[in-house]
Amino acid sequence: MLTLKVITENPDEVIRKLARKHFDAKEPIAKVLELDKVRRASQSSLDAVLAEINTLSKSVGQLMKEGKKDEAQSVKEKVASLKEKTADLQSSMDSSQEEINKILYTIPNMPYDDVPDGKTAEDNEVVKMGNEIPTLPENALPHWELAKKYDLIDFELGVKITGAGFPVYKGLGARLQRALINFFLDEARAAGYLEIMPPTVVNQASGYGTGQLPDKEGQMYHCEVDDLYLIPTAEVPVTNIYRDVILDEKDLPIKNCAYTQCFRREAGSYGKDVRGLNRLHEFSKIEIVRIDTPEHSKESHKEMLNHVEELLKKLELPYRILHLCGGDMSFTAATCYDFEVFSAAQKRWLEVSSVSNFDTYQANRLKCRFKGADKKAQLCHTLNGSALALPRIVASLLENNQTPDGIKIPKVLVPYMGCDMIR
Repeated sequence: MLTLKVITENPDEVIRKLARKHFDAKEPIAKVLELDKVRRASQSSLDAVLAEINTLSKSVGQLMKEGKKDEAQSVKEKVASLKEKTADLQSSMDSSQEEINKILYTIPNMPYDDVPDGKTAEDNEVVKMGNEIPTLPENALPHWELAKKYDLIDFELGVKITGAGFPVYKGLGARLQRALINFFLDEARAAGYLEIMPPTVVNQASGYGTGQLPDKEGQMYHCEVDDLYLIPTAEVPVTNIYRDVILDEKDLPIKNCAYTQCFRREAGSYGKDVRGLNRLHEFSKIEIVRIDTPEHSKESHKEMLNHVEELLKKLELPYRILHLCGGDMSFTAATCYDFEVFSAAQKRWLEVSSVSNFDTYQANRLKCRFKGADKKAQLCHTLNGSALALPRIVASLLENNQTPDGIKIPKVLVPYMGCDMIR
């Protein structure tokens, strides 16, 4: 969440920047400023009362030494009365801070100045394209037909076992999943990322820590009896490793990667655009996460973008990189780039990765800080990105590489697959 300091020092600037995300912050910011005045007034009064209590308490001993027992008793009674007052003032402070935090949880992150203006995905800026789009014959099949033809994925069986959006991978389809997972993890480790194997369920504090709660509560599967949530991405458990932690600046940037299953309810997802692997409720994904200093986080972001781009180059998939406009960015991101691959049989672009810099927004929720040479604790910057999400990668690989003899496996995956064709 935004820091109180940022809001109180320049509320008009905060309102202006949030308007670029098409969020009207006037009312919540005004309420935060009003509550902060109450909190500050209570803090000031509390400090004054505590100082008075300290002075009076010191005088009791002296009065007793001088034999002024009645005066000492009177001072003690006054101290007791003042202590009751401190409890009321502390309660007022705590109540104001609690109300402030509730409002801050509802205010999105401010976009960086270089984020494009716009309201929807149509306004996103294409900054780069790579690899050639293949030309397929007129009778080219979409991936759900190819999956059926070569017995790779059984969508109907998934419906029987669980429901729509939970496919069953079989034979070479399952092997392709595992090949991609291992390839992505090997590439991440080679780039200096430490592999983590986190839980795939998290508590409420973790959801709030990275901003999935309360913003995306409707998209998360909630285990109500235990009040736990299935993760929508490994970003949640991996970033929360550093909740309530003070790091040493010399250890930054921290670079973690993780393979997990991910779960998203995707309520109301119907139609041809979500057919097959295009949108699932459960899917595999490799996530890269960084914790960094404010001074170096933009460089880290560039390195993460380069890492994802190299993966797509090696998979020989046609891709494009989009800088998301303010209106299309997530609640928590300060800047975000999406990677899309072209699905040749469907003749459409499919998002496969979002790489975001959250500035201090998540770190403030997490209380994730670091200390440098001056020994002063300050908020870290957090970053993450998909490297990569598997379903749409698989969809594009199957469609783009179909031939009369079968589906050609990209060279980089052959050692993982143990074959160069799916027949």
